[in-house]
Amino acid sequence: MKNLIISSLGVILVIFLTATSLSAHCEIPCGIYEDSTRFYLISEDIATIEKSMDQITSLSAAADKNYNQLVRWITNKEAHADKLMEIVSQYFLTQRIAPVAPEEKAKYDEYLNKVSILHQMLVAAMKCKQTTDKTHTETLKNLLAKFREAYFKGK
Repeated sequence: MKNLIISSLGVILVIFLTATSLSAHCEIPCGIYEDSTRFYLISEDIATIEKSMDQITSLSAAADKNYNQLVRWITNKEAHADKLMEIVSQYFLTQRIAPVAPEEKAKYDEYLNKVSILHQMLVAAMKCKQTTDKTHTETLKNLLAKFREAYFKGK
């Protein structure tokens, strides 16, 4: 019994020591983060996804495939799609786009437009993870420009 308790404590200790910390933006009004920076980061993620797609396509076409590099580029594409989705979900949807009552028709329509664009971005990012079809990165670029316009309207 004593050995079971000691080994259980050891497992718990290992879990705590090896757990990775999440680097999410805080959900308190700290005032440190800038919206324009999030747009830049999303743009950079889209460019990285696109570059990864090019490399995956090129490496896949080679007669002597370098599977190590292929896996690295696939992982890179997935990671940047996840980063983009994190900014859209955690930063904009959770913290920056406040719900509006339907009775405030004009503001509610703007709210629905922003949420709709962000949802479309999430779906396009998901499709980027599933394929190397660069029409999805083009869709993301267009949606980002559309969201930037809607988001900064009147600011």
